[in-house]
Amino acid sequence: MSTNTVLYSVAIILVIAGVTVFTRFAPFAIFGGQKRVPASIIYLGAAMPAAIIAMLIVYCLRGTAFSAWPFGIPEAVACVATALIHWFGKNTLISIAGGTVLYMVLVQAVFI
Repeated sequence: MSTNTVLYSVAIILVIAGVTVFTRFAPFAIFGGQKRVPASIIYLGAAMPAAIIAMLIVYCLRGTAFSAWPFGIPEAVACVATALIHWFGKNTLISIAGGTVLYMVLVQAVFI
């Protein structure tokens, strides 16, 4: 391995570490010792999860071919199953894992 490659790798690691430290300490630097969370942050905390899930759905379904076999059936079934699992279980990790496992079984064993 050349010296340039090692230096490049060290630089990448240092930049990643610096950004990680910055993002961890930035809220304390911005809000200081305030005991009350600003209303804008409360709003973002309420609005962002739904927005992120909507973006993930669009991202996951962007390559689905609805005009060719299997017409998006595995994706639709997995999405509905994920929503139902979350509706009844209220556990995000179990919902995502259940939908992912179901999707993998459908595309690898059912809709071959």
